[in-house]
Amino acid sequence: MSLLDTDLPVVAAPMAGGPSTVALATAVTDAGGFAFLPAGYLSPAALEALLGEARATGRPFGVNLFVPQPGAVDRASYDAFRAALAADAADPGVELPAEPQHDDDAWPAKLDLLVADPVPLVSLTFGLPPAADVARLRRAGSRVLASVTTADEARQSEEAGVDGLVVQGPRAGGHSATFDPGRRSGDAPTADVVRQVRAATRLPVVAGGGVDGPDAVRDLLAAGAEAVAVGTLLLRADEAGTSATHRAALADPAFTTTVVTHAFTGRPARALRNAFVERYDALAPLGYPELHHLTRGLRRAAAAAGDPHRLHLWAGTGFRAAPTGPAGAIIRSLA
Repeated sequence: MSLLDTDLPVVAAPMAGGPSTVALATAVTDAGGFAFLPAGYLSPAALEALLGEARATGRPFGVNLFVPQPGAVDRASYDAFRAALAADAADPGVELPAEPQHDDDAWPAKLDLLVADPVPLVSLTFGLPPAADVARLRRAGSRVLASVTTADEARQSEEAGVDGLVVQGPRAGGHSATFDPGRRSGDAPTADVVRQVRAATRLPVVAGGGVDGPDAVRDLLAAGAEAVAVGTLLLRADEAGTSATHRAALADPAFTTTVVTHAFTGRPARALRNAFVERYDALAPLGYPELHHLTRGLRRAAAAAGDPHRLHLWAGTGFRAAPTGPAGAIIRSLA
């Protein structure tokens, strides 16, 4: 079964928090690819507005949902990490939440929105919701893709009734889609993970992670992917909503490598190694979304001040290849 009906086998990955915009999605689609828009972090009202804006373009698109997390942060560890952050928070005058804040990213309301007014594709990340929720989306007319990082996660997803998989390699930028935040992801090429998943399931695959140019796209298609997802390569595109601070850091020779850290949000994510990572990676407990809420004000202040060393600079291992210019030209160059 084919998941996409596009001229090019290239997908714009959903990048929550600003980089993914309707303008970016439109440019990717017009270039022959397919684009996902992120629902993560948005209120239901903001998601509804985003859907309306995207539908007004007349182009097809998909939506990515964050699957609710259990929220099991250890209170003593939370308090200790909050105390460690106090000095960094004091300078910009940021008030750190005294109590751990948990939420489900408004999952029920967002699910209802997409069931009432479905889109062609819905992708899921951070695990699997109840199979009944997958079935609701499918009955509404959407094809559902689960984001996975291992063959075992792929098998679980197939059992849950999804239509396809987004296979994320460990070299991908931003949050890992792993079902187990405590698992070390390693550094295997995404093509290896794709082959393992293809051996474990018959579901069609979109693959991403560490994509730095057309050779990487060809490798992933040869490994069995139907299409290739790109995120980091679009962060500096004209149409992306990436902050100026983040854009500059991606091209700054002072940033030489990426690292997987849970210091920013309590969930593993690949970012440029900066001073925040160096100070806090060993101190931070696991616990998403509690740590996301704890550090959010500090990160927002850093972005506003142009301070790249207190900001989550999400980036995959291929970040040095991220070009400037129109997104359409970037997408066409990959195929």
